[in-house]
Amino acid sequence: MMKMTELKKMPVALIAALLVQTIGGLVWAGGAAARIATLEQRVGEQRLVAERLARVEAQGEAVRATVDRIERRLEGK
Repeated sequence: MMKMTELKKMPVALIAALLVQTIGGLVWAGGAAARIATLEQRVGEQRLVAERLARVEAQGEAVRATVDRIERRLEGK
């Protein structure tokens, strides 16, 4: 059978355990938020690279069209 002092200590231990778990959860959430911020930054950088690549591809297509036109003119003469 439990003594009265043991009953008084149990809620304190329960509160302490909940407090430790809460602090651990907050630390984990903070770490997750930092990782998400890093990933968002990387996605933003990749978006800029993708835009540049699209421009380069468009320029490459224009150059190819010009070369094709020049070749057709040279073959026609």
